[in-house]
This record gives sequence, C-alpha cells and structure tokens, in this order.
Amino acid sequence: MNDAPPAGPGDDGARCSAKGCQAAATTALSWRNPRLHDAARVKRWLACDEHADFLADFLRRRDFLLARDVLT
Repeated sequence: MNDAPPAGPGDDGARCSAKGCQAAATTALSWRNPRLHDAARVKRWLACDEHADFLADFLRRRDFLLARDVLT
C-alpha cells in the first residue's frame, strides 16, 4: 500500500517544506535573511496549497520573502 498523498499540480516528487507535511509542493517561496546572507544567497522553500499562505506570511513578517511562484 502506498501511503503517499495523491499527486497534484507541480508534483515531480517535490514535497512541502512545512514540518511534518508530505503533500506535493505547488508553490516555491524564495527568501533570504539579509542580516546573514548577501544578495547572491537565496534560499527556497516549497509549499503545498494548504501551507503556502502560512509559510509566505511567516517570511513576509520577517521581511525575508523575495518571491512566491506557482510550480507547474
């Protein structure tokens, strides 16, 4: 039996970065902590539909969010 969630948009095996979530990622969040990283360093979190707004808001409140892109 396969316990993986059903495939969804952007499902190329990429999974959500939210703690404990194994859902397929549908959104990419690019971010950087400017106090620790120079402009060349960009980190990326992946998010499912359920967690995309939460993770983006978390980064936005800290002024870390650079871009939010839908995965195809």
